[in-house]
Formats: sequence, structure tokens, C-alpha cells
Amino acid sequence: MSNESTMRKHATREQNSTPVSPPAVRGSRVRRVALWAVLLLLCPALVGYAVSRAMTSHAKPSVRIVLGDGVHGPKGMAWVPGGEFLMGSDSKLAQANERPAHAVRVHGFWMDEHHVTNAAFRKFVEATGYVTTAEKKPDWHTLEVQLPPGTPRPPDSKLVPGAMVFVGTAEQVPLQDYSRWWRFVPGADWRHPTGPASSIVGKDDHPVVQVSYEDAEAYAKWAGKRLPTEAEWEFAARGGLEQATYSWGDRFTPDGKQMANVWQGQQAQPFPVVNAKAGGAAGTSSVGSFPANGYGLSDMTGNAWQWTADWYRADQFRREASIGGVVDEPKGPSDSWDPADPGVPVQAPKRVTRGGSFLCNEAYCLSYRPSARRGTDPYNSMSHLGFRLVMDKDVWNRTHDDFVTTAR
Repeated sequence: MSNESTMRKHATREQNSTPVSPPAVRGSRVRRVALWAVLLLLCPALVGYAVSRAMTSHAKPSVRIVLGDGVHGPKGMAWVPGGEFLMGSDSKLAQANERPAHAVRVHGFWMDEHHVTNAAFRKFVEATGYVTTAEKKPDWHTLEVQLPPGTPRPPDSKLVPGAMVFVGTAEQVPLQDYSRWWRFVPGADWRHPTGPASSIVGKDDHPVVQVSYEDAEAYAKWAGKRLPTEAEWEFAARGGLEQATYSWGDRFTPDGKQMANVWQGQQAQPFPVVNAKAGGAAGTSSVGSFPANGYGLSDMTGNAWQWTADWYRADQFRREASIGGVVDEPKGPSDSWDPADPGVPVQAPKRVTRGGSFLCNEAYCLSYRPSARRGTDPYNSMSHLGFRLVMDKDVWNRTHDDFVTTAR
């Protein structure tokens, strides 16, 4: 029986059992009945609206941030609780290699609160005597697989230590050819990110850059940690916000506030134009300069790209989605495939890098989104590429138990 019929019968009973009221009183009663009818009709709609808002607002997750203190977790790391989430994106901003969004499950892990810094990397080098890829003469065998078949080997005089450096341009240029703003600079390395004349003095708390995948792996082994899988990285970067555009929500600058070290908002000129009089090319900022995400992780997007453990395939998300259901703890493909890199063989070895950097911008890459991904030559060191590490819970528990036992 409808609400309207019930009210009509109720009104009839009232008319039969009560004295006739003056017109003003009857009008007041009718208005009250009408008001209740409207409320009854609106309640389902209001509830539906509230549920819809709750599902799409990407409000901050109700997760308690847990930071390790050296006793109840590794110092300098935040606990990422794990769970199921939609990996990738189907938004209009997503590139083909981010599609489709698909269900993935990861287990909990500890992750560095921020990028590995210059100071931390220096301790590693001082303790081990490690020499980075950029500081060594290039190995031709790692170079030739990134070049078209039949490319002749250059003379040894050309194979000198160095790395790729963003140099920018003096004026606006077409954005199809990145060689206009990137150069291989002899003598560039982690101590001299933009060339021999540059320095990291006063930048101990900046992300270490000019480190290859090989360098990141060596540091991880020394630190008792590991590089995150691509799935772990994206889950952590989202900070508990399901399918939000950015690590902090859906608005790029909420309340006009800059949330990451990226080109727009940081640079006066359009990408890739740099003004030598204003300090030259853009660079990294101190870790933690911008608000942390819902898990207590800083700079998950922007500042410097980050190595992950997975090989890169442009079609990997389509492959995972075709499995159906929830993909549990994906470890990535066993090989590389990237048809979108001109002049590079499609199966040239590449590892996934995530997060974007201080160079990312609306006009070119938009890679300061949690779902954005790219493949990078594992031996390529660059002035906007660093890393952060993770640690499994059982590794920490075992290490901590050993520490407690030894202390006793």
C-alpha cells in the first residue's frame, strides 16, 4: 500500500472520528500531512545521495598512520596496511599503459617515508666503497640492447662515465623530441647531478638522483630492504583513496595549495623552458616539503621518479585484467615490451619507474598521478630519478627479534 493511500485513509478516519475543525486548523493539518509525505518520499533519495557522495568524494581514509620508531617498526618507514584496490585507471587522463583499472590485492609492508636521500646514500657509499653506474665507463653490452640492431659500437673514447641531465631549452619547442631538453653529460653522477660543476652540498635532505636500477638494488641489499613491486608502489601512493586522480584527492591544488614538486606552480616558464637568470633548470626539493598522504608517505608523486622491482610491459595491465577476479600480489612480467619508445627495440630491457618528478607538467606527461607509469633502461641514470624501499613485516620481526636476543 502506498504512503499516499495510507495517509488518505488516515485522514478519512480523522474526519469521521473528530469534530469538524475550522478552515485554518484543517489547513494546518493538511500542511503537516503533506510535509510528512514529502519527507517520506525524499528520504530514500537523500540516503542514496549521501551514499553516492561517500563513495565518490575520496575523503581521507580512516587509517591510523603508523611510523616506525626503531622498536615498534623500522625507523624512517611507514606501515602500509595492504588490501584490495583498483590498480591503474580508466579516467580521461590515463594513458593506454595505465588501462584498464583492475582489482589487485597486496599484503601489508613497511615503506620508506620518503625517497632515499643524498645523506643516506653517502653513508652507503662510505661504508661499502660502492661505485655507481654513472661513475663507471659504460658497458657496451648494456647499451647496444637499447639501440636499433646493427648500431656500430662507438670508439672507446666516447664511452665515458656520465649520466643524463635535464638542460631545458631557451624557448618553447615542440614536445615530440626529448633530446631537445635532455643531454648525456660526462662527469654527471649522484654527487654532481647536473654535471662536474654541480654539487649536492647543502642538499643532504634531497632525494639522491643519478642512480640506476643496479645502484638502487645494491643499496637495498646493504640496507636489508628491497624495491617495491609496481602494485605495492601504487597501493602505497594512493594512500587509501580509491581511484583518486592524485595521491591527495581529485583537485590538483586544493584550496590553492601546491601538493607536490612538479613543474606547474614551481616554474614561471612553460615546460621545458628554463631561465638561466632565475637559477637555470628546475631541480629536486627537500623530502617532506609537501604534505604526506594517508599512509604518512611524502613525495609519492613529484620531486623524483622512483624505481620499482618490476619489468615494464606497456600491456601489463591488460594482461592482468584478462585473468579475471582479484590478482593477488602481482610480481610483474618476466620480460619487457614497449612499442612507444622511438628508436628503441620493443623488447629492450626496462624496469618500471613511478611517481613523476619536478619536470612533470600538464602539457607533457602528467605523471604525478598514482596510476602513471613508464619503462626505463635499468642502467640509465638521470637527474630526476631516485628510489625508495620497502621491508616485509617478517623481515623486520626477524631482525628485531635477533636484535633483542643479542641485547639480552
